[in-house]
Amino acid sequence: MIMKLTRRVALTSVAAIGILASASGAAFADGHLLQLRLSMSGSETDQRSVAMAEVFGPAVSEFASYEPAYNATLFAQGTELEAISRGNLEMTISSAQELAQFFPEFSIFTAGYVHQDAAHQVAVFNDPLMDPFKQTAIDELGVRLLSVMYLGRRHVNLRQCPDELTVTTPADLDGVNLRMPGTDAWQFLGAALGASPTPMAFSEVYTALSTGAVDGQDNPLPTVVDARFYEVTCQIVLTSHLVDLNYVTISEEVWQSMAPDQQAVVQQAADDAAALGRERQLQLESELGARLEEEGLTLYEPDLVAFRDAVQSAYLGSEFAQTWPEGVLEQINALGN
Repeated sequence: MIMKLTRRVALTSVAAIGILASASGAAFADGHLLQLRLSMSGSETDQRSVAMAEVFGPAVSEFASYEPAYNATLFAQGTELEAISRGNLEMTISSAQELAQFFPEFSIFTAGYVHQDAAHQVAVFNDPLMDPFKQTAIDELGVRLLSVMYLGRRHVNLRQCPDELTVTTPADLDGVNLRMPGTDAWQFLGAALGASPTPMAFSEVYTALSTGAVDGQDNPLPTVVDARFYEVTCQIVLTSHLVDLNYVTISEEVWQSMAPDQQAVVQQAADDAAALGRERQLQLESELGARLEEEGLTLYEPDLVAFRDAVQSAYLGSEFAQTWPEGVLEQINALGN
């Protein structure tokens, strides 16, 4: 069940706390730097963290103190948006999945083949179609989405070699036991891809692949390398079925406390940090593709139109699409053509 937590509910304790009043507008009055604490679950070496530290922090340093907290040490993962809404936090890097817990219509950005690549993500985020989504987050939760960060593309990674199984369309995955994360949304995506999705803890996947308990798994290329799945698989079908993202997010009250020129600096800094992280992630994916081929894996692209049509049709016929604004999926698809 999806929980929708409105700003009215989330801000019940703001009057008693009053943190933002002292941490934002008043800071400018006495000449102190504006405190911009960012809480995230990723580590200090995460590409999102590095890009923000290298680009965002220095860019705003004339009027703000950027203070990142990693590994969920400041706020637990999944609670950051509520912390911003209550006035306890200034910034975070949030996911569409997290926003969908408050506003179910955001689930459109978590569905397979909605985003086609990194450039399409940016085009969608900057298009007027996103304005109602952004405004809802501001009005009902008090958070502003500044920029979109590219996290990578998920692909299908199989034990079978291409001479045993070549995947061109979803029909070719019929009967393939594909390990997917255990939630209903992930299992639905696995079935929409044409496979038989199998829920399994990530820690069990390597052994399951080596013994044949599952035929394959889906993850971005960096995960295939980090988990050494290339040792127990033979091919990667570059399905790009999920182009994952995060949003650089800031408190709307903090945003409104800034002068227009400071807002412009913060906005540009967020865009520049996202662009650097995007460039580095794309480069990493390219390098890892070559490395995996050196390890003996075959990488190839299937009929992406066939996959996208099948997966989107599955979503449109499901309960997931019931909260999507009418016509938005068609607008998103048009931006990728």
